[in-house]
Amino acid sequence: MPSSKTSIETIARRVLISGKVQGVGYRFALADLARNLNIHGWCRNLPDGRVEAWLQGAKPQMEEILDWMQRGTPSAVVEDVSIENQAILEPLLGESIETFEIRK
Repeated sequence: MPSSKTSIETIARRVLISGKVQGVGYRFALADLARNLNIHGWCRNLPDGRVEAWLQGAKPQMEEILDWMQRGTPSAVVEDVSIENQAILEPLLGESIETFEIRK
């Protein structure tokens, strides 16, 4: 007999975004969207002009935020988005992320 219990698959991704993505509000808009979608993790500017993000959340919300990351803010010009599958953090070394933050 099939179970009526619904499981939510949590996934994690490391994303590198290149193009005109610094100085255009990309990280702030990403953080707002992540918090609204209950995606946990962080983002930061890299010295080479890219933005790096580490995201963890439910698969449908992850698909939504990854789709947004391809476009970014109206002032951004996203040239490339590199997505890597990651292990979720909570089980590893007792580390967990409970919000989404912008790192320096």
